[in-house]
Amino acid sequence: MTRRIVVILNAGSGSGNDDAVVSRLRTLFETAGASVDIRFVRHGAQLAAQVEAAKAEQPDVIVAGGGDGTVSAVAASLVGSEIALGVLALGTLNHFAKDLGVPLDVARAVHCIAAGEAVRVDVGEVNGRVFVNNSSLGLYPDIVRDRERQQKRLGRGKLAAMGWAVLAVLRRYSFMRVTLRVAGRERQVRTPFVFIGNNEYRMEGLSIGERSHLDQGTLSLYFAQRPGRLRLLQFALRALFGKLRQARDFEVLLTPDLVVESRHRKLRVATDGEIAMMTPPLRYRSRPASLRVMRAEAGTASPA
Repeated sequence: MTRRIVVILNAGSGSGNDDAVVSRLRTLFETAGASVDIRFVRHGAQLAAQVEAAKAEQPDVIVAGGGDGTVSAVAASLVGSEIALGVLALGTLNHFAKDLGVPLDVARAVHCIAAGEAVRVDVGEVNGRVFVNNSSLGLYPDIVRDRERQQKRLGRGKLAAMGWAVLAVLRRYSFMRVTLRVAGRERQVRTPFVFIGNNEYRMEGLSIGERSHLDQGTLSLYFAQRPGRLRLLQFALRALFGKLRQARDFEVLLTPDLVVESRHRKLRVATDGEIAMMTPPLRYRSRPASLRVMRAEAGTASPA
């Protein structure tokens, strides 16, 4: 049976000439035996509209072609659906694709989508907003906001803008006071960041920032109590040498759900690199096995 696939490509992902990209992808999918419809989008509203239109057609797979933000947006729309998500990793970091085991090479990824198997993975959710990678408060949302300003006002590239944003945020280094409610217990913390991952992240060694599993039905909570700039540097060094979990004032908790409370009326919250202002309390939960995703069948190899 021919697999029906809709590919939604983010035109800002740096994938090259539009016509050439469409031609190559169509050839790859058709060679793999799939029926494919390829659509370009250029902004978030257009992406949402195209995903909803594609869902109404009930294809077997809707493919997100772009970076983690594009993948997250398409995934959020497919949570709870029988339509599977396909991933063409065309972004800078591609965390979800790497952790899922989807090839970063386009030809291999197409083979996974057209001939692979659908597996169920978890997503995280905060106040109704879905994330496939992580959510955070404090330092990271501030860095993303400054990075976007650098890109828009000064025309800097994404990586250069990120570097300048990190320096700017660390220069005005600040803390936030929040109350964490986890497993029936309450913790009041003063911290520069709170990080919540969809499943458990490795926080040490060369594989720091990666996940071994996306189907454990848990969230991972990371925060540090009152560290200064020097202490943050020490955390980074401990992570590289595999001793972060032994660091004083750095805490890691695993939980299916948690609540973050604050006296502020609004909090800046990052979800998969996208920033939104949310009203506390922030209610986080894992949604186990709620997303179908295409990946290579176990024991099979995709073509070179």
